[in-house]
Amino acid sequence: MTHLILVLDAAQRSALAVTRSLGKIEGITVVTAEASSNALAGTSCFSNEFIQCPSSTNTPQDFIAWLQTLCSTRQFSLIIPVTEITSQLLLMHQAQLPQVILPFASYNTVMSLADKHQLLLQAQQSGVPVPAFTHHTSAATLQSDSITYPCVIKPCKSRIYTPEGWISTSVKLVSDRAELDKVLHRETYLQHSPFMVQEFIPGTGAGLFCLYHHGKAIAFFAHRRLREKPPQGGVSVLSESIEVDKTLQHYAQQLLDHVGWHGVAMVEFRVTPDGKPYLMEVNTRFWGSLQLAIDSGVDFPRWLVELALGKTPVVPSYYRIGQRLRWLLGDLDSLYLYLKSKHSAAEKFKRAIQFITPGRHTRHEVNRFGDWKPAWFECKLYLSQLLKRGH
Repeated sequence: MTHLILVLDAAQRSALAVTRSLGKIEGITVVTAEASSNALAGTSCFSNEFIQCPSSTNTPQDFIAWLQTLCSTRQFSLIIPVTEITSQLLLMHQAQLPQVILPFASYNTVMSLADKHQLLLQAQQSGVPVPAFTHHTSAATLQSDSITYPCVIKPCKSRIYTPEGWISTSVKLVSDRAELDKVLHRETYLQHSPFMVQEFIPGTGAGLFCLYHHGKAIAFFAHRRLREKPPQGGVSVLSESIEVDKTLQHYAQQLLDHVGWHGVAMVEFRVTPDGKPYLMEVNTRFWGSLQLAIDSGVDFPRWLVELALGKTPVVPSYYRIGQRLRWLLGDLDSLYLYLKSKHSAAEKFKRAIQFITPGRHTRHEVNRFGDWKPAWFECKLYLSQLLKRGH
């Protein structure tokens, strides 16, 4: 029996990783879709068909109508979105999309972790350490005189849905009252949307990647970021697989067991200099460096689909440690930004050498032998954007 699987958000590198993983499975046919006329995952040889669709971000109602029509004419065994916006949009409209089968928990369960205030409440109930926080329904309810600085202004939702489209929010670190007032004035969504004032936790970020099946833990994976874009912190451009930290796994399991999780999740912590972790957030979808987990032997997309189709995946008890993943064009941008910075000539030379020698066990995220079209597509898009900036 052949299973038809629709991978949405095909412009994302995580969608490319999903497409490559599923396209290698016998009996699986992958269809990709994106709002543009072509997209990264759509150019892969593992995508049997690419469909242009309305934007789930800019025209969400048109996107839902398109999917309704598509699913009335074609039978998909599974639909896999890879962005937060598309995932939540589909879950919100499940009543209108009875033919759509998603490998996710219910909307309420997903939002119990995606809504950052609800997440902290769930964490407190399950015994997971969280920063001190206060919740505010809008900026008008905030008593500024009672705040201790520095603090973090954290909207409860990363994306706020409206009939006209989505509003993107962001987390802000503020150091004093004047900076707080600027943030409250500039970020207009804080005037009508709930947010938290959260204790600032010094330290470094640490994440754990998880797969659950109806409340049961299936697999865990961890990595560390070696380089980012921009260099001072941002999107990972070079990462490396590491052993799962047992303390982080313990807390992640306590939380995910508590809510009866189903599907994939990335649980993010901040670890203080003395080694104490605090829960920061949970991403309830596939993550950007997904290909690293697959290269290391943790094939999250394959196992997710096998479980959804009623099969029992073969999950090894270990994975390769020290495997590296490089997003080449992102790393090139990171190098350019570093060379433009105020670092010394010696530091810049060292960074250039590191760019040339990324490590023995390094694979490229997009550039792959046997599936070269995504790299060519990305390169053309990159050059086109460079030319536009030049004008």
